[in-house]
This record gives sequence, C-alpha cells and structure tokens, in this order.
Amino acid sequence: MPNPTALFETSLGSFRVEIFEDKMPITAKNFLDLATGGFYDGLHFHRVIKGFMCQFGCPHSKDPNSPRAGTGGPPHGTIPDEHPENAKLSNEPGTLSMANTGRPNSGGSQFFLNTVHNAYLDWFSPGPSKHPVFGRVIEGMDVVKKIESTPTGAGDRPITPVQVSRITVQR
Repeated sequence: MPNPTALFETSLGSFRVEIFEDKMPITAKNFLDLATGGFYDGLHFHRVIKGFMCQFGCPHSKDPNSPRAGTGGPPHGTIPDEHPENAKLSNEPGTLSMANTGRPNSGGSQFFLNTVHNAYLDWFSPGPSKHPVFGRVIEGMDVVKKIESTPTGAGDRPITPVQVSRITVQR
C-alpha cells in the first residue's frame, strides 16, 4: 500500500508531502493523527532560517505574534524517539523532520522542513542532534522556498506571517 500524502494549503501556496508511514510508523502516525484531527489548521510557521529550514507545528503559533510560539506541543504529549535501522533517512532538502527539545523522547507536534542538506541533524550521525525524517515534499518545493525566503525579525519569526490554513491527508 502506498504511503499517505498531506496537502499543505498555505498563505504562499500549496505543497504536498509523502508521509513515510512504512519506515517511520510512530512519528508518521503522530503527524497523521494531528493533521486529520485539524490540530495544524490555522497555525503559522514560527521559525524560518534561509539556508537551513522552516519550522511549524506549535499550537501557540495560531497567534503568529505570540511570545510562546515555538514552545508548545500536542495535547497528548510527546512521542518516543524513532530510530529504526531500516530507515536511515537523511535530513536532505525537502524532507520533514521531527523537532524536539534536545532531550530524549521530546518530539510532539513541531517539525521542520529542511531546505538544505542538514546531515548533522540525522539521528544516526555523530553528535547530540537527533531528528528523524518522516516525510518528503513531492510537489510544490517552490512554495517551501518562498516560505524559506520570507523576511524575518527577532527569533527568526516571519515579519509577514505565513499561515497553513489546512492540511488534507490522502490515503
């Protein structure tokens, strides 16, 4: 059975991602449950760094100017880290990767879209950063690049908010 896809409808256009349910079942299920439940609808990208990534998924980002944007997670709490040997997926351009606090088992609703190859963030790379990849942009990378190019202010927050109005999952 093919992996599900998720269509992100943003204020700058739409993009579609494949969610790696076959390789990253825990992280994929977490994302899919949140997306199909409407958790992400109306949230804003709260951190954008050109030449690095675009971060999304904090419930406090419903208000794009909230000082708490980037600090929250899902109502059900965190998920276990997922590091399967058969899924050594690198943080390449266009991949979705689980954000965390730096502590084990601290991933939740926040994730980031890599816009360059951030191999040092791979869960299997040496060093403290461990961010498992659970999806990849399959359409609309030009929209992701528009988001990445958004002018930012303090805290790498977009000056003009970039909202995801809806995420629609297709199985």
